Amino acid sequence: MKYYIIAGEASGDLHGSNLIKELQKLDNNSIIRCWGGDLMQATGATLVKHYRALAFMGFVEVVMNLKIILSNLKFCKQDILHFSPDVLILIDYPGFNLRIAEWAYKLKAKSVNSQRLTVNCKTVFYISPQVWAWKESRVPKMKKWIDKMIVILPFEKDYYKNKWNWDVDYVGHPLLQVIEEYKASNLNRESLENYQSSIDCQPLTENYKPKTANLIALLPGSRKQEITKKLPVMLEVSKAFPQYQFVLAKAPSVEDEFYAGLLQYYTNVSSACNKTYWLLAQSKAALVTSGTATLETALFGVPEVVCYKGSNISYQIAKRLIKIKYIALVNLIMDRPVVKELIQYELTAENLKNELAELLNNQSRQQQLKKDYKDLKSMLSTGGNASANAAKIIINLCNKV
Repeated sequence: MKYYIIAGEASGDLHGSNLIKELQKLDNNSIIRCWGGDLMQATGATLVKHYRALAFMGFVEVVMNLKIILSNLKFCKQDILHFSPDVLILIDYPGFNLRIAEWAYKLKAKSVNSQRLTVNCKTVFYISPQVWAWKESRVPKMKKWIDKMIVILPFEKDYYKNKWNWDVDYVGHPLLQVIEEYKASNLNRESLENYQSSIDCQPLTENYKPKTANLIALLPGSRKQEITKKLPVMLEVSKAFPQYQFVLAKAPSVEDEFYAGLLQYYTNVSSACNKTYWLLAQSKAALVTSGTATLETALFGVPEVVCYKGSNISYQIAKRLIKIKYIALVNLIMDRPVVKELIQYELTAENLKNELAELLNNQSRQQQLKKDYKDLKSMLSTGGNASANAAKIIINLCNKV
């Protein structure tokens, strides 16, 4: 069968690559064309466009880059028509992917009515848009456009069923498998220098002290806009903890030159590229941007402070539209404040310093976090191997007449 897969971010590339591997196990004749990144390309899929060309964050940034986004949409539609897939698999990235889902639905309806079939593929959405947070008005249209919705958060199945009478499939969270496989690979301090990254990046700087330093991980995100807002605050905190070695997890999609000016005045801050999981496995604590990284950090058992800061306009718009109590996935899944969130104006060097000190020095807080993380992992484990489950659902859908 022919699969056309669209992922627009680094996390989508990761989950897409694991999904592709499972699809290939079940379908020896699979032909896969994709939008994603290096990981998806490494599976043997044909990469059409890299997510680096698609990453625009925030309301203002999207408006500023609208011409590029519209051009990408037009190109994507033409490419799908030319490829003529059996199934269209959309991984998260809702601003772009829901437009493709709508287009595919309307084109199929038009083709059937005119008896000219130009595209007749199934449409699968893997990793649901966060409509439970905002834009719930999308759901009735999504229900019409999408043949199969596959979700990865345990509360989403009940949300769609109870509120929208839509039966979706919960497959577990794919990060569980990813992190367990990483831990099993036994990459440790001694093997770091032999660890070959799939992307050519600069090694840890000369300031890194592998035998003596207590590590604090800095995860400011993967887009330049968010890094510019959050990393300077994180770096300032390092001055208050000279006994710790702070290590910045560089995004492989961002050039080293971008980081150089930000790092030059911080002597106890090193950096590593494409080694985020290795870093988390070694760290005593982490300062983490909101998003998937908050869940990854928790699954590694690392105490964390969650940081969010955007442009003032984007923040004011989001504040009025988003209807959730928390921004960290850990807190959303547990439905309580397990990890501290510092949002917008609360994200100051002083506040971040105080929270980090609490995580490092308060043993009762550490024990409570350990228990909460264990409960979190148990909740996410109920679905089993997410990538394998999703692949089976997709294959079964395609085989239905």
